[in-house]
Amino acid sequence: MPYSPILMGHICAGTVGLLSGTAAMSFRKGSPRHVLAGKVFVASMLTMAVGAVYLAILRHQPSNIGGGTLTFYLIGTAWLTARRKDGEISRFDWVLFLIPLVLGILTWINGIKIVRSGATSQDGVPVGMTFFMGSVMLLAAAGDLRMLVSGGVLGARRIARHLWRMCFGLFIAAGSFFMGPSNRPFRLLSTVGLGQHLPKALFSTTLYLVLTILPLILLVFWLLRVRFTNAYKGSFQPPSATPELTR
Repeated sequence: MPYSPILMGHICAGTVGLLSGTAAMSFRKGSPRHVLAGKVFVASMLTMAVGAVYLAILRHQPSNIGGGTLTFYLIGTAWLTARRKDGEISRFDWVLFLIPLVLGILTWINGIKIVRSGATSQDGVPVGMTFFMGSVMLLAAAGDLRMLVSGGVLGARRIARHLWRMCFGLFIAAGSFFMGPSNRPFRLLSTVGLGQHLPKALFSTTLYLVLTILPLILLVFWLLRVRFTNAYKGSFQPPSATPELTR
């Protein structure tokens, strides 16, 4: 299993997702380079998420099944938000709404069970992170419900919905890669014979923590800029349209 084609495909897709996601956040929003990097990011992240769910099912890892499903949902709905017109929704959105709702409820129930058992973590994941992720899932469900009841999202709210879901999906991928068990980046580089030739500073926990939370910092930055500044002008267009959101 450690060197199975599915696992290698999952790792490669995740690596491409991290690189393309970083590039997408660096390029001017709506520019051709941003659109291209975004398309690569979506494709690689969806592939990574499917691989994660498949591997988690084989290994009987419920938390990873939920994490992979959440990532697929976040990236998929973020992509749909960018592709649609202002106020556009479909009946399928009611099905999508159930995903974070069910995941959030199950995650909170699991967190409560962990607390009642007297443990502080499960499978290396602190119980605080379990409640945090469960809360994010429920917030995503609340956002979906609000969108459905109001008949869609418009303008800056639509961009905000697209941005936070993309950035949080990138945060999940970064956390899985950098904060995974047994120093995952070092294992990966050692497998291809590069680990021993690189400085130890590249494998420090502090560096990995910074790289993991960086998507959350960028998420807050972009949400504040979109909602409370003049960076946003006009309607949010699909990636093929004229860019209107500048850096």
